[in-house]
Amino acid sequence: MIGRKTTLPALKIRNHLIPYPIVQGGMGIGISWDELAGSVSKEGGLGVISAVGTGYYKHFAFAKKLVSERPLEVENFYSKEALFEIFKNARKLCGNAPLGANILYAINNYGRVVRDACEAGADVIITGAGLPTDMPEFTKDFPEVALVPIVSSARALKIICKRWTGRYNRLPDAVVVEGPLSGGHQGVMYEDCFKEEYQLETLIPEVIKEVKNWGNIPILAAGGIWDRADIDSFLKMGASGVQMGTRFLGSHECDAKYYATLMPSVQKEDIKLIKSPVGYPARAIVTGVLDRLKEGNAPKVACISNCVQPCHRGVEAKAVGYCIADRLGDAAFGDSKNGLYFTGANGYRIEKIVSVREIMDELICD
Repeated sequence: MIGRKTTLPALKIRNHLIPYPIVQGGMGIGISWDELAGSVSKEGGLGVISAVGTGYYKHFAFAKKLVSERPLEVENFYSKEALFEIFKNARKLCGNAPLGANILYAINNYGRVVRDACEAGADVIITGAGLPTDMPEFTKDFPEVALVPIVSSARALKIICKRWTGRYNRLPDAVVVEGPLSGGHQGVMYEDCFKEEYQLETLIPEVIKEVKNWGNIPILAAGGIWDRADIDSFLKMGASGVQMGTRFLGSHECDAKYYATLMPSVQKEDIKLIKSPVGYPARAIVTGVLDRLKEGNAPKVACISNCVQPCHRGVEAKAVGYCIADRLGDAAFGDSKNGLYFTGANGYRIEKIVSVREIMDELICD
C-alpha cells in the first residue's frame, strides 16, 4: 500500500519514479519471479524479476526440450516465452508500477535475453556478474528502458562510463554498488571479501566521488542491507537508495517456496562463502548439495543447459563438484537434498515468514 507516512525520498531512475528508494535484488533461479517482484512493485519499491533459468518456470511449462528433466541448451534455459509469462503475471499484481529485470552479464545469449526482457515490458534492466560494457547495444530500440549496472568498485564504474559515452553517448541511469555481504556471487575474490577496502561502507564514498565526474547518476547501496537504520545510514552517506535481496527471502511471496521452511532455522554459522563454477565465491547456506559434496555423493555434473560462459560447458562445474544451473533449479522446486540455496550474510536474521507488505511497512514507516 503506497502512501505510508515516511521521510524516505522517492527514487527516480531515468523516467521511472519509484515511490520508495528500495530495489528488490534479482534472485534466481525462481526466487524473484512474478509473485515476489510484482508484490514489491505493488508496495512501492522496485520489484525485479530474475531472468535466470526461466525454463524452470511452472515446472518446465515453457521449455520446449528437456533432457533428464533439465531445460536443454540456452534457448530453453532462458525461455523467452516463460519470461513473457512471468512479466504478464507480475503486471497483474503491480499494474503499471515500474518493474525491473536482473540479467547476469556472464550468461550465454546475454544480448538476446536483454532484448527479450525489454519486449516483455521491463522498465529497468539491472546487470551484474561482469562489466556490461556493451549493454546499451541491445536496448537501442527501447530508449525508455533504464540501464543499471552492478559494480564492486569505482574503477569498474569508470570503465563502464567511458565505454558507454564513447560508443553509445549514454551513461548508466543508476548504478548498484554491491559489497561482499550479499547473497550469491561476489564481485571480488574470496580473500578480498574480508578486506576493509572492499566493504560497502568504503566503496560508497569512492563511487560517489567517481560519479561526480560523470553527472547525476543515482547510487544504490547493496550487500548486507537489512533494516531502516541501514537504509538511513547509506542515504545519509549519499546513496539515492538501496537494493535488498535476502530480506525478501523471508516473505510469503518469495517464489521459491522452500525458503519459507528453510530460513527460520538457519544459523549464522550455516552461511558460508563457497566455490562456484562461475569462478568467483558465492554465499550460500550449507545444506542440500553442499552437504552431499562433503559426503562425497553429490549428483554427477552433466552440462545440459549450458547456462553461463565462465563455466566453459561444465569444465568448471566438474572442478567444484556441482552444476549451478541444476542445483539452483532443484532449489526452486524445493529439493532439500540436492538444491543449492543462496542467501546474504544476514539470512540468519530471518526469524519468521511475513508478507512483502509487512516488510515494506517496517522499512518505510517512520
